[in-house]
Amino acid sequence: MKILVVGGTGMIGGHAALHLKAEGHDVTISGRNPAQATTELAKLPFLKGDYVAGTFTTDDLAGFDAIVFAAGNDIRHLPEGGDFDAHVLRANGEAVPAFAALAKKAGVKHFIHVGSFYPHIAPEQLETNAYIRSRKMATDGITALADDTFHVVSLDAPFVVGTVPGMSLPMFEAYTQYAEGKLGMPAFGPAGGTNFISTQSISEAIVGALANGENGKAYLIGDENLSFADYFKLFFRAAGNDADVPSLDQEHPMLPDGAIYTGRGNTVSYEPDEKTMAELGYRRNDITRAVNEIVAQFRSA
Repeated sequence: MKILVVGGTGMIGGHAALHLKAEGHDVTISGRNPAQATTELAKLPFLKGDYVAGTFTTDDLAGFDAIVFAAGNDIRHLPEGGDFDAHVLRANGEAVPAFAALAKKAGVKHFIHVGSFYPHIAPEQLETNAYIRSRKMATDGITALADDTFHVVSLDAPFVVGTVPGMSLPMFEAYTQYAEGKLGMPAFGPAGGTNFISTQSISEAIVGALANGENGKAYLIGDENLSFADYFKLFFRAAGNDADVPSLDQEHPMLPDGAIYTGRGNTVSYEPDEKTMAELGYRRNDITRAVNEIVAQFRSA
C-alpha cells in the first residue's frame, strides 16, 4: 500500500512509519516540521501539513491507499497562552474528523486512527473533562464516516512506551537520567497504576487493523497492567540501579497529577479481549523490552 503517516515525525507515528516501511509498504510521513535528521525517518518522503490549521488539500491526500493518523493533541501541544479545553476540543474533537472526511473525499480507502483509552475506561468523566471528551469526539467522528468505500479503525491506546532510534525524546531522556540517579530526586512512583503498551505493539496493531480490523470499530488496545512505582522501577533496573522504588501517595514531578486523568491513587487494569487480539495480532508483555531499549538509547556513556 501507499501509506501516509500523519504525525510520522513523532514517536508513535515515526515507529509506525518505519515498521510499515519494513513490511514493504510505500510510506510517506507528514507533520508540521520535518523528521529529526538523526533518524531513519529523514530518509522517507515528507509532506508538510497541519491538520488543525486545515492546510491539507484533497490533492495532497489523493493517491494514498491508507492514512495512519498518530497526531492527536494533549497538554504538550497547547500553544503558549492558549486555553487547554478549547484547544483539545478543536484539535481533537473537530479537526480530526474533518481531516478524516477530507481523506475520504480524496479517495483514501483506509484510515487508521491512534486514539486514547480514556473514553473507554473513564466514561464518567466525558462531561467534566474536555480532553477525554475531545478524544471520544475524534473517535466517534471518524468511525461515523465508515462505509463500503472508507475502511476506518480506531486503536485506542493507554500510556505508550517506546522510542525511535536516533530520536530525541525529552521525557524518556529525563526518565533515564532519573533512573541513573542524576537528577537528585528520590526514587518513587505515585500511588496507583495503569495499562501500558509499547510502540512496537501499536505498530503491529496498525498492520493488523489495515488487514483485518472491523470497519467502524474503536478497539480498546493495551498490554501490561503496572503500578506507577513498578513502571519507574523498570527504568531503574534497566539503568543498573537497584534502589527501592516505593509507591507514595504524593505527586511525582515526572508524572504529575495532571497527566493521570483517572486520578492519583486509582488503578486502571484491563485485558484486551480475545476478538481484539485475533483481529489485530500484536505482541504482548513487551514493556520491559521497550524500557530496556529506551534506557540503552539515552543512558549516559
